[in-house]
Amino acid sequence: MDSFKIADKTFTSRLIVGTGKYSSPSIMVKAHEASGAEMVTVAVRRVNISDRTKESLLDYIDTSKYFLLPNTAGCYTADEAVRTARLGREAGLSNWVKLEVIGDEKTLFPDNAALLEATHVLVREGFVVLPYTSDDPIVCRKLEEAGAAAIMPLGAPIGSGLGIQNVNNLRIIREFARVPLIVDAGVGTASDAALAMELGADAVLMNTAIAGAQDPVAMAEAMKLAVRAGRLAYRAGRIPRKMYANASSPVEGLVGR
Repeated sequence: MDSFKIADKTFTSRLIVGTGKYSSPSIMVKAHEASGAEMVTVAVRRVNISDRTKESLLDYIDTSKYFLLPNTAGCYTADEAVRTARLGREAGLSNWVKLEVIGDEKTLFPDNAALLEATHVLVREGFVVLPYTSDDPIVCRKLEEAGAAAIMPLGAPIGSGLGIQNVNNLRIIREFARVPLIVDAGVGTASDAALAMELGADAVLMNTAIAGAQDPVAMAEAMKLAVRAGRLAYRAGRIPRKMYANASSPVEGLVGR
């Protein structure tokens, strides 16, 4: 079984899915099932965790099947992200956190300086930190040195659907990372997910690509298959790229030669 490990937990599915932007909770539930995912991320600031007598997004997530990964979406400072992570832990969600510190409201690119600051704080407090960052090999290295349990560079801006924009940087990050590499954000379709896995990512996290599809359930299944295919291709070892043709069948010994 081709599993991978983050901190003390082992996962067999390399597709991680979100919970936002679905047209209805029932569609979300069906998409999660079709994805084969084992980990689901939820925004701490966008779920009702204070009054459990009222309906909450958490009512539609079977925690016996899915591991909850709280995230700090919507936070723009290190302090805000740290407080949100603490809130999620105190509410009983998890001591894991997908750490997001956004630096710009229009592009939603991460503020890497604030992200690094928050990572240091949360690691010291016993959190398992998975930081969402830019595809910068130096920043990824610094986050790993700060104690991040995985690194999560973007493929493209959040929700853009542009696919993997900087293949070479992801190759460099993969070469030097000693913790799991999870491509997070920017995936638009199955081929994007397959490419991320072919580059050596340990997993892919996505939300909009599934939730925003015309048929989210079908797209969830497509992403599941793409992640599996990309991982298998990576392990199989692709042929080298060449400028000129190379005959599939050897020419030695053919009649007339």
